[in-house]
Amino acid sequence: MLANLASATKIDEGVPPARNRLPAAALLIATTVSMVGSAFTYIALPWFVLQSTGSASKTGLTGFFVALPGFIAGVFGGTLVDKLGYKYSSVVSDLISALGIMAIPLLYDTIGLAFWQLLVLVFIGSLLEVPGVTARRSLLPELATMARLRLEQLNSLFESVTALSILIGPPIAGILIGLLSAGNVLWIDGASFLFSAVVVGLFVPALRPSETARPGGRYLDELLAGLRFLRADRLLLGMAVCVGISNLLTAPLFSVVIPVWVDHYFGKASVLGLLGAVVGAATLAGALGYGVIGHRLSRRRLWLIAFALSPIAIWVMGVTHALVIVIPAILMSYVFLGPINPLMVTVRHERIPTQMRGRVFATFSAITAVATPLGMVIAGFVIQGLGITKMLLLLAALTTLLGLVMPFLPFVRDFDVSKSQPVVAQSGEPAA
Repeated sequence: MLANLASATKIDEGVPPARNRLPAAALLIATTVSMVGSAFTYIALPWFVLQSTGSASKTGLTGFFVALPGFIAGVFGGTLVDKLGYKYSSVVSDLISALGIMAIPLLYDTIGLAFWQLLVLVFIGSLLEVPGVTARRSLLPELATMARLRLEQLNSLFESVTALSILIGPPIAGILIGLLSAGNVLWIDGASFLFSAVVVGLFVPALRPSETARPGGRYLDELLAGLRFLRADRLLLGMAVCVGISNLLTAPLFSVVIPVWVDHYFGKASVLGLLGAVVGAATLAGALGYGVIGHRLSRRRLWLIAFALSPIAIWVMGVTHALVIVIPAILMSYVFLGPINPLMVTVRHERIPTQMRGRVFATFSAITAVATPLGMVIAGFVIQGLGITKMLLLLAALTTLLGLVMPFLPFVRDFDVSKSQPVVAQSGEPAA
């Protein structure tokens, strides 16, 4: 069956394929299940550490070990994605992630789990997340062609999966933590990775760059080629650096800052889940909206508006804990942040040659993630020293400053200049 699917997608030969939406649907379903499981862990893991240790600094340190692999795998994993094939890389990353996550409750319920062991397993569980997402994103242009969808549409749907997982995952996780305990919820995340691996393995063809375009040089040479390409593109590099700075400031929000804020004022995981759902709903609305009308809008304006409005929710949480005020502020901030991920992915698909997607996508992700682990640790210690309110006000001031500087950065002028790369790919038998 997979051979038949593959033989119908000879894009590089110029043969228009019959419309086939099964592979795109399978990839979206697999990613959705996996991301919902991960959303459980985003709630369960910091709550587990916070409740078992009572330490904001240890919660921040755990967040560090969740985020650190994103940089390491981003730098070194993209070349392997290009060489091994997108489908194979996706399946392997899911299996390794399942192993790392499921080992946490297994050890905790049997021989016991020391804090350092938790950090090691968290690191393993997160190590291949970036290569896995890179591999799935690299499949999207060809799957969009097979499904006869605009690239903006499929990118919007794919990036909406993250928002959907945040919408439905946290509230369910909050309920499950109360029923099963935070440790047991991690089993569900592990199972979601296994489901994703099976669905991608069975229903997504192994689309790869044409044989003449596939990387064939030494690993280090191919790695450096991806770095040089990204460095030479002002728009791609500018986006990566700015998102990296933003992640330094805001990535600790749901890993460290908001869990501590919720524990301080409410003491209930269900409230943490509710806020996560609000973020997910707003982000989902923004991402889906981009799929509908994003191709008609100025990318530059979308980018600037998102960075200008993103601090609103943080300012509000710094001055009040009244949910009737906090929730509308979160909605306002995140509905405009929703288009940013599908916008960035579309720009990357347009500007990156097919045979370099893995390397450049992963290197881009590495730059955006390089400061995130540091942000996690700093957030934990700042909260420990200054308190949660001062931490939120500091974050709000810094993110506001970033938004004020953004219009004056040269790369922003390149957003509405098209620099499309031709999609060149060929199908093949499953790369197993």
